[in-house]
Amino acid sequence: MMTAIQRKLFDLQDKGYQAGSVKLNPSVDPETIIGVRIPALRKLAKELKGTEEAEGFLSLLPHKYFEEYQLHSFLIGLIRNFDEGLTEVERLLPYLNSWALTDSMRIKAFDRDPKRLLTHIDRWLGSDHPYTVRYAILCLMNYFLDDHFQPDYLEKVSAVKSEAYYVNMMIAWYFATALAKQYKATVPYIEEQRLSKWVHNKTIQKAIESYRISGEQKAYLRTLKIK
Repeated sequence: MMTAIQRKLFDLQDKGYQAGSVKLNPSVDPETIIGVRIPALRKLAKELKGTEEAEGFLSLLPHKYFEEYQLHSFLIGLIRNFDEGLTEVERLLPYLNSWALTDSMRIKAFDRDPKRLLTHIDRWLGSDHPYTVRYAILCLMNYFLDDHFQPDYLEKVSAVKSEAYYVNMMIAWYFATALAKQYKATVPYIEEQRLSKWVHNKTIQKAIESYRISGEQKAYLRTLKIK
């Protein structure tokens, strides 16, 4: 028997989108992907916010369907209290099994006081769960490459060693973004080859694709590619 939330999700199903979502999320069992577009999920989260139905849904882990996890992350993303948001994130993180789930999770409460996240980010970086590590790096990228930037955050990310594709891709994305926002502090990591060969070259590739990197910087970064 389906729950009321599951029925709502299937009512929003888009078969064409489902096929694309399956291809984009190879780490997820295709049988668990309903095929619901992100705007529809966000709208449903706003409709459910604060209801007993939402409270009951959030208390139930694990979920059966991929979109239930997406809906879960969007619901906790609406939380404005830092401690409550953190508690809910930590409950959810061990169950995430896709880059799409980690990357779409943005918590309003964290936006207001990101520095409170730092000790938790350090702990997440040391996790054995690759998507928890990916989320930690994502938080460093989202919150700590602008006004709150410190050079040692680059060191934290460069110290992450993993064989997980989606962790290494996140490291490359982080350093490419860091090159765009904090070039002088970041480029020595490329010049000194302080990242694994694959991450190093993927970082350069992503940076060269970015409109935020100058033509001169792109030309220099091309010379640093490891062959």
